[in-house]
Amino acid sequence: MEIRVRIRYTRGASAPAYATDGSAAVDLRAALEGGTVTVMPGRREMIPTGLFIEPEDRDVVAVVAARSGLAARKGICLANGIGVIDSDYRGEILVTLLNTSDEPFTVTDGDRIAQLMFMPVLRASFIEADELGETERGAGGFGSTGTK
Repeated sequence: MEIRVRIRYTRGASAPAYATDGSAAVDLRAALEGGTVTVMPGRREMIPTGLFIEPEDRDVVAVVAARSGLAARKGICLANGIGVIDSDYRGEILVTLLNTSDEPFTVTDGDRIAQLMFMPVLRASFIEADELGETERGAGGFGSTGTK
């Protein structure tokens, strides 16, 4: 499945590309105009990508996700878990990195810092109800089904 996305660049950014035929997301790169940003332990920094997008279809969301290697090996993740870029947002894509490690992490211009994927959006039509249907689980949450 394919979606057409108009794209604009600033700060020397270039078009994102899929690394392999099976890649679900493209890498987002830091656009720091030759500079660097250091994310200190326990801190977060907003990193510009130099990319602006316009999906052709409004029923699509662009999702920013962490790069698994950075998270697993370096403790670098997204401060907000995932980033949601609505189809009508026209600003620059920014990535807020959080350093969960004990070591400073330096981002250099052009470094791959996150991933961007496109997903369909289902819009809910909410129906007010006095009661909701019964299930085996009921209102159990926060680990109520156990760990095994």
